[in-house]
Amino acid sequence: MQEKELQPQENKMGVLPVNKLLVTMSVPIMLSMLVQALYNIVDSIFVSRVSENALNAVGLAFPVQNLMIAVATGTGVGINALLSKSLGEKRFERANLTASNGVFLGVCSAAAFAVLGALFSETFFQVQTDVEEIVTGGAAYIQICTVGSFGLFIAISIERLLQATGRTVYSMVTQMAGALTNIIFDPIFIFVCQWGVKGAAWATILGQILNAAFFAVCLFRFKTIKLKREYFIPKLQIARRLASLGVSSLISQIASVFVIAVTNNLLVTYGAASPYGSDIPMAVFGIVMKVSSLISGITLGLAAGVQPILGYNYGSGQYPRVKRTYQLALGIGSAIMVAAFFIFQIFPEQIINLFGKESELYIEFAVKCFRVYLLACFLIPAGAVTGIFFQAIGKPVPATLLSLSRQIIFLIPAMLIFGYFTGVEGVLWAGPFSDGLSGVISLITVWLSWKKIFNKEVAEK
Repeated sequence: MQEKELQPQENKMGVLPVNKLLVTMSVPIMLSMLVQALYNIVDSIFVSRVSENALNAVGLAFPVQNLMIAVATGTGVGINALLSKSLGEKRFERANLTASNGVFLGVCSAAAFAVLGALFSETFFQVQTDVEEIVTGGAAYIQICTVGSFGLFIAISIERLLQATGRTVYSMVTQMAGALTNIIFDPIFIFVCQWGVKGAAWATILGQILNAAFFAVCLFRFKTIKLKREYFIPKLQIARRLASLGVSSLISQIASVFVIAVTNNLLVTYGAASPYGSDIPMAVFGIVMKVSSLISGITLGLAAGVQPILGYNYGSGQYPRVKRTYQLALGIGSAIMVAAFFIFQIFPEQIINLFGKESELYIEFAVKCFRVYLLACFLIPAGAVTGIFFQAIGKPVPATLLSLSRQIIFLIPAMLIFGYFTGVEGVLWAGPFSDGLSGVISLITVWLSWKKIFNKEVAEK
């Protein structure tokens, strides 16, 4: 019975033309990633109407929110990679264990963040600023988001499970419903109820909980995967495999949190010695990171959409389809980011004005930040798609190294060196240096590995 239920999904992944499959799998995920990125941006837009300190509180909370998404995404990517590969290999028992153990790990992660958030939120802000309004508002915002993070972790775990089985439309619809909930309740909670920053947090977790509820309904409606009680008992072998396949995404996301913290510190330090002061660079960079995450999220959604296609076809030995999928994803992702490049270069002032009118110095630095820091953003898909490619075919080591290269190996040292010699602008120039170098190295890595990866005898080892 199990194989009969899984057969339609096998035909879709292994038989449907790659071009059509790429669209049906990736477009819904791209839209859902776009919607997910809107959460923090929507909060920032509404909170900016409260006060500058309220906006800074939400901005400083961004790394913690990214860290939660990092852990949830790392587990989710592991679920997606192992599940799709197991389905391609017709190892259905392992597929069921993967799904159940993955959801269980997501719940455990949420519990850990709830405890950490309840205990250390205020300390997190106190080490960054001594402004009481920012500390109080930011700590309240983080406490609510972490203690209520069960919705986020469960939603992402089940979302990646459904993606691996080809049900990407449900992901898109559910994410949109959650985002719409956030957008509706943000102004109500912030202004009507006069909860301020706390209102933004409550609106966020309400949307995430709604996401999780919808995803759970979708999961139990379809019988491709069996979530039996005994499957939720942790299996060390499955957990280890999930961790190894998801570690590169986890490292990449955690690295982004670390990078934001280091960058903020450097911008404050070097900004104090510039005409912009210490506050403008930090506030502007937070907005630039949120806006760029909105666009790059589309590329990451594309990469996530092709992961089950790559994993299934690699597992079933259909290597020409794997090659075609990778090449198409790389081309489409690059085209999207080339368009984003022109938007960032031509319309930076219009983008920054969405977050409120500020001083001339503020606008000047914002324009410079968009144009310089995102100068090589069109090379980001090379690293993102290549990293997902290695994850999907079960090779976590190159995927992890490539994830480390952009943000840890290249970006942070470049910021330290460039900042030391040229000040606050040098920190910005580290962005295109890192994006360019890591993108080129990713392409070289996959080019050198291409024949070996698709050598049948080597691939089966």
